[in-house]
Amino acid sequence: MEFTIDQIKEVLAKKGYKFFDDELNIIGIRSNNNVSNSFDDWLYLIKGDDDPLIFPITTDPGTYWLNNPLSVDGTAVLVPGQYIGSHKIGLHQGKYEALKQESYLKVWRDNNKDNIIDKEGKIYQGMFGINIHRSNPTSESQIVEKWSAGCQVFQKVDDFDRFMQICKDSGQSLFTYTLLEESDF
Repeated sequence: MEFTIDQIKEVLAKKGYKFFDDELNIIGIRSNNNVSNSFDDWLYLIKGDDDPLIFPITTDPGTYWLNNPLSVDGTAVLVPGQYIGSHKIGLHQGKYEALKQESYLKVWRDNNKDNIIDKEGKIYQGMFGINIHRSNPTSESQIVEKWSAGCQVFQKVDDFDRFMQICKDSGQSLFTYTLLEESDF
């Protein structure tokens, strides 16, 4: 499903979030599907009134990490919200450039080890390494599995490379990430 800039601006305004006219708007939209392991979410990259670029991503952790949490509290699931200046260009796990978490984010912890994304309960705030990065380094991934332990992850390497080039060319040092839900529209 595709949303227009006007629809996105309307949702942002309803929630009291900012739309940046002179900066990149990086907006994730989480689908209504609560089952893990699919690239069924979208990342909208918008600059001013230009047509948005829309990329398939996941905003949810893969089944592997849901069953093998990195934290005793459970696997991170990013809470929808607007995180001003939350990311900067840096190395993802020391390997390649991505947008790396720079400030505190909010997450739920899914700890019941099934493939259904739990989006409720206690909210944790902190530095969790919730980066915006790619999956497969050479092509397109069909399932999420180990590619996300809570990060926002591109399905296609070519989309990610284009996204990163636009971020680099923007001249911005910090990037705001906004996570919305399909049900907001």
